[in-house]
Amino acid sequence: MRRMLMVGAVIGALAVAGCGSSDDDGGGGSGSAGGVTEVTFWHGQNDITQRALERLVDEFNATHPSIKVDANSGGVLADEMLTKLTASLAGDSYPDVAYVFGSDLANISRSDKVQNLTEAVAEPGWRWNDFWQGEREGATVDGRVRAVPALADNLGIIYNKRLFDDAGVAYPEADWTWDDFRATAKQLTDEGKGQFGYSWPGGGGEDTTWRLWPMIWQQGGDILTPDGSRAAFNSPAGVRALELIGEMATDDKSIFVDSDPNGERAIRLFQGGKLAMIEAGPWVLPDVIDAKVDYGAQRLPGFDGDHTTIAGADNWVLFDNGDERSRAAQEFIQWLTAERQDLAWVAATQSLPLRRSTEETAEYRRLASRVPGTDVFAMSLDTARARPSLEVYPEISKAVAEGVVAVLLGRADAQEALDAAAQRADAVLAGAGAGG
Repeated sequence: MRRMLMVGAVIGALAVAGCGSSDDDGGGGSGSAGGVTEVTFWHGQNDITQRALERLVDEFNATHPSIKVDANSGGVLADEMLTKLTASLAGDSYPDVAYVFGSDLANISRSDKVQNLTEAVAEPGWRWNDFWQGEREGATVDGRVRAVPALADNLGIIYNKRLFDDAGVAYPEADWTWDDFRATAKQLTDEGKGQFGYSWPGGGGEDTTWRLWPMIWQQGGDILTPDGSRAAFNSPAGVRALELIGEMATDDKSIFVDSDPNGERAIRLFQGGKLAMIEAGPWVLPDVIDAKVDYGAQRLPGFDGDHTTIAGADNWVLFDNGDERSRAAQEFIQWLTAERQDLAWVAATQSLPLRRSTEETAEYRRLASRVPGTDVFAMSLDTARARPSLEVYPEISKAVAEGVVAVLLGRADAQEALDAAAQRADAVLAGAGAGG
């Protein structure tokens, strides 16, 4: 599932020349020196993405003489940042800005040292509504803006054109339905060849769960009740969605259930011509290109004309190290995420644009055309929604994932599995409410 900004999804000659930066932790002790406010920036990146960020930081420092941003990884990569930050906050030696996965934001936001940006981003200079809705939702916890979008992503379908051609199956159109999808997957399944039409992660983690949410949203359902106090995913919308994929797995036998927690087996099957379609994001495209797969991409199938997808946004979290450093951190991140820098970042890394205005530029369209399929994911940013920003979300996700796997393996029916998961989720939510 993980987009992993640090992977460095760069195609061909787009590698960015950058200058070196110390990987010392550098937290907490920075401040003002000779009238210059120092900002400690833990980006958690390596390789191409690190160099791209460092080039942008160098430009900011050169054009903002009263602020000096010290960019380094924080001594860890992004997937270890939560652990690093938790320890740093406990030791009162934390950065001014850090890269935090979207799923970790609610957890880290428990700290009163995380800036509340609600009033700041309402200022015209931020152009907050220019960020995609799914990103804004993903940066908000309990109605307060606790971060700034750092990465935009969403899920779509990537398909192997050769397998479609060999089977005489038409490529999917933008208006396809989940019934169309099921029929297509069945047509492209060949047990004799060990070939599957589709795959679903069966490792029991968030990668198993988050693919179900768009199918529920598309039908007007939701993950939780409007007040967030109880599970809502065991609604008729949830049951219909889970029944569909369960029947594909057990009746059609068109789904490869990938027990690898990282989904690596499914990717290898796709690259090896044994899997016709995968549900993934643009972060997969560089590997698909490297494997020389003739591929296409299409947005998610829909229910009743609704093609809502799910956002995979990660964030820049800003910490309070005093008014001066807090203001400087805000100025830096506002600059870093502005359209001009967003476009430079896209050019260097082939990421999706953080802002609607970036996506609308001719330059972005030109850049996107270099990697087929990127435009599909960019257009889907407008219909992407975020998961609930809750500290207990991982526990809810785990309960749902276990239910999904049970259905995929034919061990439970959809209603039974979702009711059991909802019961566990309600208990978790009640405990969180009781805990304040």
